[in-house]
Order: sequence, then structure tokens, then C-alpha cells
Amino acid sequence: MAISAFGGPQAHFAMMLKLMVRKRAYLSEEELIETTALCQILPGPTSTQTITAIGFRIGGAKLAYLTLLIWMLPAVSIMITAALLIDSYQTKNLSLEFARFIQPMAVGFIAYGAYIIASKVITTKMAALLMVLSAIITYFINKPIILPLVLIAAGTFTAFNYKREEEQEKEKIKIKWGNLTLWALVLVGAALLGAITKNQMVLLFENFYRNGSLIFGGGQVLIPFLNTEFVEFKGYLTSEEFLSGLAMVQAVPGPVFSVSSFIGTLSVRELGIIGQIAGGLISAIGVFLPGTFLIFFVVRFWEQLKKYRVVRASLAGVNAASAGMVAAAAFILFQPIQGSPINIGVIIATFLLLTFSKVPAPLIILIGLAAGFII
Repeated sequence: MAISAFGGPQAHFAMMLKLMVRKRAYLSEEELIETTALCQILPGPTSTQTITAIGFRIGGAKLAYLTLLIWMLPAVSIMITAALLIDSYQTKNLSLEFARFIQPMAVGFIAYGAYIIASKVITTKMAALLMVLSAIITYFINKPIILPLVLIAAGTFTAFNYKREEEQEKEKIKIKWGNLTLWALVLVGAALLGAITKNQMVLLFENFYRNGSLIFGGGQVLIPFLNTEFVEFKGYLTSEEFLSGLAMVQAVPGPVFSVSSFIGTLSVRELGIIGQIAGGLISAIGVFLPGTFLIFFVVRFWEQLKKYRVVRASLAGVNAASAGMVAAAAFILFQPIQGSPINIGVIIATFLLLTFSKVPAPLIILIGLAAGFII
């Protein structure tokens, strides 16, 4: 799966259903659906958490970590290589004009992501209002701290509507705190170690670990967080480089979160090729690890937790705010692009192809690259 899973969480789910349910019978179809639903409401990459949870179910923590490593390694390797090539081209003052259509195409992919998320989670006027407010706030207040605060506020707001949720018979929740404690210790420890040492690799790990701990809704929701942190706030990457990475990850099999390795590689370009590879790997580990700790923690008592109405109600706000953040990211990332008719046409064409055709995302990217070489 790690080298053939194109298309995002929906396509990944279909592949897991075919391979792990129908062919291998590792779990039932109902169990796969429920596991996927659980992962969708936790911070972190949905597909990665689902496949890791299946590994945990079959063989415990060791197999789960091995599953995670095999799943993420091909995509991470490709994205690190792509970042090194782009940096090499720019260092040698070679033209990147062949990638001229990749950046507007990335905006089209982000707009499509916002549309898909909104179509699934915006089912009430309240959700629509929260989405709009989230988009406005994160567009005009473009600072890293705002994003998690908006998510928390939206989730808290809809939690008060818990009485609308169907009441279920509850059981006493038995919680094993080990993995949550480990998650929190790494979060706090990395922040303290980074503040004390100012070591660039430690800071890079902390940045991605923190972002990986706050992302609800998968790879598309990660985009505004990373753009705010690494492009707008710290300036480690240019908008053009960031958009190129986003477009390229659409043509790579595996998790969208692997774009973290692209960003991490370019964030430490002054350290040379070995340092860049290390930066890419550390960034990937940082962004994937929180979701792994959290799925290990929650999967043990999920059956009891999901029966509480306030938990289910808060997710409506979190999901609506996430949709707004992705929509705002599309507008923010469009600003550095020249607003020519060609670029706008590429954005619209990309969105329409993704929405109304069955052309796979990797092929769309390859067409864009080919057009850049030809024109």
C-alpha cells in the first residue's frame, strides 16, 4: 500500500477495505469503518492513524510502529529528494520555470480540499457560521497561536448543543494514561529543550510535533498551520517553495503529512545535504508521532467515550472550523501568485478536474509539469 496508495484518505480507505478486510480478514468492514471514524476525530493524519491502529490491533505496539515506519517511509523519502532537488536548482541559479503551473495547481488542490471537507461537515447554519468566522479570523490574524484557539473555541461552542445528540447507555470508562502521558511529556520536553538549547533540530522537531498535536481533519487541515508557521511567521520557505511542495505531495503515494519532510528539508538548507536529510526525517517523525501516541491512548476506551453526547457535539465545531481554515489557506496562498488569466485558469481547471472527473491527482500534477516544460 505504501507505494500504491494515491488519492488521499478516501482512496486509502478503499484500499484498506480491499486488502485488510476482504483479502486478509484482519478485521471486519464495520470495525474498519469505526476505526476510521475514530481517527477522523483525533489530531493527526487519518489514514496513518487508521493503518497504525490496525497494526496495533493485530500485533500490539511493536507491529504498529513498524507499520507506521513502512507506511510513511516511501513518501517521506520522495519528498526529501524533491526538496533537495529544488534547493539545488535554486543554489545553481537554474530556472524553475518548468514548475510554473505547479503553484496555482496547489491552490486548486487546497480549494478542492476545503470544498470536500465543507461538503461533509457543514450540515447546519451554525456550522456554516463557524466555518465563515474561522476563515475570516485565520485569514486576518495569521499567527500560529490563533489556529488551535479557534479550534478549541468552536468545539466548546457546539459542545453546549449536546442535547441534540442521541443519548446512549454509558459504561464506566477505564483509562490507561501511559500513551497520553508520553505524548504530553514529549510535547513539553521538546518545547523546554528547544527554548534552553536553541538547537535548530530540536526546534524543528518541536514545531512539527506541536502542529501534529493540533491537526484535526487530515493533511489538508495541516496546510494552513504549516504555511503560518514556516512561511509567514518564520520565513524558512518562500510561498513559491511551499506551494511547489504541496503540489508535489499530491503526486506521491502515502500520507499528505509527508509534506512535512519537504518543509523540514528546506528549513535547514544552511546545514548542507546531510543536515537537510536529517531535518526532513526529524520533521516527519515530529508530525507523525503525536497522532500515533493519541490513537494508542484512545483506542483502548473509545467504545465507552463515544457514548458521551458532549464529545460528539464538540466535533461539529472542530470540523466546521477546520473547513474554514483550509478555505482561508487557499486565499492566503493565492496572494503571492501572479493573478494572470493563465494562473487563475489553472486553479479553476485543477478544481474542476478534481471535482467532476476521475483523473487521478498524480496524473494532473504530471500534466502540469509537462506543460511547464513544453511552454
